[in-house]
Amino acid sequence: MSEESRTAVVIPAAGRGVRLGPGAPKALRALNGTPMLIHAVRAMAASRAVSLVVVVAPPEGAAEVKSLLADHALPERTDFLVVPGGDTRQESVKLGLDALPDGIDIVLVHDAARPLVPVDTVDGVIEAVREGAPAVVPALPLTDTVKQVEPGDPKEPGLPEPVVATPERARLRAVQTPQGFDRDTLVRAHATVTDNVTDDASMVEQLGLQVVVVPGHEEAFKVTRPLDLVLAEAVLARRRANDGF
Repeated sequence: MSEESRTAVVIPAAGRGVRLGPGAPKALRALNGTPMLIHAVRAMAASRAVSLVVVVAPPEGAAEVKSLLADHALPERTDFLVVPGGDTRQESVKLGLDALPDGIDIVLVHDAARPLVPVDTVDGVIEAVREGAPAVVPALPLTDTVKQVEPGDPKEPGLPEPVVATPERARLRAVQTPQGFDRDTLVRAHATVTDNVTDDASMVEQLGLQVVVVPGHEEAFKVTRPLDLVLAEAVLARRRANDGF
């Protein structure tokens, strides 16, 4: 794939973010006074390789997201598009893919709930797709030991669960986003895989294609619980101190 390959990002932001509690959809929660979604859009647009960012909004909230993007300073070299999403993340990503113009060769899919991804991580994913990988995920080694358990009854959370196995930690990775794809591969995956999977790379795996991992970054964590908001605010405060703004 050439250096001229054009890259677009699809950000599915139609979810409610239940674990952060009641209130606005997670992507619209403020982080240091700015909606998380805007931070995520800026993080993607910070890459000079990204020419288009497609935000997949809650079906009834597309107008609100459009005005949100219009109200915040975003890089002029990047185009932005808002499309209404579907009932599932998978459906929303497909609607974002359907909205892409011709001439886009590389597609990144990024969680709106990962607002602080450094630009080097974005560029690293794009570079690996350019070099020929059909699917690329940024990931980190695990710091915790992981146990495989026999899950308990979801109606009775908190009960002890029996351990089944302890996977070898050195072979495991915690996957982040943006995940990067050859456009045709991702389109084919969404046309063929009907299981409701948790990430797009696993859809490509189901096509029998190789997915590769590149280094992720500790600041690309997912803001899911209230404590994550505290951590994200701290990261932003440190960046402001370091960058002088």
